[in-house]
Amino acid sequence: MNFDWNIVWSSLPRLLDGAWMTIWLACVTMLLAIPGGLALALLRLSGIKPLAMAATAFVEFFRATPLILQIYWVYYVLPAYFDIQLSQIATAIVGLVCNISAFNSETFRSGIVSIRQGQWNAGLALGMSRLDVFFRIVAPQALMRVLPALASTWVSLFKDTSLVSIIAVSELSYVALQIRAETYRILEVLTAMAALYWLMGYPQAKLVDWIHHRFKVAE
Repeated sequence: MNFDWNIVWSSLPRLLDGAWMTIWLACVTMLLAIPGGLALALLRLSGIKPLAMAATAFVEFFRATPLILQIYWVYYVLPAYFDIQLSQIATAIVGLVCNISAFNSETFRSGIVSIRQGQWNAGLALGMSRLDVFFRIVAPQALMRVLPALASTWVSLFKDTSLVSIIAVSELSYVALQIRAETYRILEVLTAMAALYWLMGYPQAKLVDWIHHRFKVAE
């Protein structure tokens, strides 16, 4: 068995471009999925039955079906049956945002309902409106409680971005598989891809451990 690691070094700029696209996809997705998840959680808690049922249906659908299927659906079904044609990157963002928003929704909902009713009652007794109680008392505490779960979702999202390689989005996995096909150096290219994922993912995993320790709730 002979190795040719020069393939990795000569392809490093392409791999780094793919890594940058992976980071970009994860950041854009989470920036959109946080307000999306919060909106879904508030709709489910709104007490307005049609809105709550619609939000619940959305969340349960995207939590219960594979992300790869959701990406395929957006990529193939929308243009074929609804005449909506999105670029590969737009398709990837739509699929990822819908999926992560559904999971964030449950995270936010659990954080909000974990705040004791007594705190709502105390705020209302002081003459505050329900919106004031929510934004000034409930939401800040709920946010601290859900930070560890959001951080874990971020790490999962970072790895799940590799699934959009199936629609030719040039993130790290897609670029690496292209180089593998061009050079036939399977071990070297896939090892380099794994090393890049690890270099990006390990610090995030350690940060999540710190967030879990720093913001754990003890009552």
